[in-house]
Amino acid sequence: MTSQRTRERLIQRLMEQGVTNEQVLDIIRNTPRHIFLDEALSHRAYEDSSLPIGFGQTLSQPYIVARMTELLIGASGKLDKVLEIGTGSGYQTVVLAQLVKQLYSVERIKPLQDKARDRLKTLGLRNVFLKHADGGFGWPEKGPYDAILSAAAPRVVPESLKQQLAPGGVLVIPVGGEQQELQLIMRDGDSNTFVTRSIEPVKFVPLLSGTTR
Repeated sequence: MTSQRTRERLIQRLMEQGVTNEQVLDIIRNTPRHIFLDEALSHRAYEDSSLPIGFGQTLSQPYIVARMTELLIGASGKLDKVLEIGTGSGYQTVVLAQLVKQLYSVERIKPLQDKARDRLKTLGLRNVFLKHADGGFGWPEKGPYDAILSAAAPRVVPESLKQQLAPGGVLVIPVGGEQQELQLIMRDGDSNTFVTRSIEPVKFVPLLSGTTR
């Protein structure tokens, strides 16, 4: 179930789909994805598919985690301070935390956040700061950020997130309703001009407002 061979098969599949960043592939190879799932589903941990984690949320497909992470680090000049919208199970959080200096992560569903916090402790990651809040607003008081990654899709990109980007900062975010696309948004220096690049069609849970305890 969690054998090296199973993990290697997943890495092979990611490479076949065009993921090339060795650092990202290595982190996915060595991150124990099965600990982010309930025991009943852990035998499917190294499939390249999204899986339910309760509360209408999912553990993202490994390909999407790898692709978004690769985009983020490829487009960012530096990664001292990064914001994640939607901690969820904490899987994407753990992948990012191994690549950035400080990671700030916002989650609106308290029980999911509590579980993610325990997993981060188990893995000994001390550079992650969690907040229970509405993700659409980001975490302005800790900004600006070199990069922002969103694991939930708003219908339109929240202006508040764009404004939390440092000069030259990068936002990787799925956008849309029924039809969604992954976008890479770059701040042009310290101006109020943002350059948007469409990457590929995706399917994410919607970015909802409000919080759940």
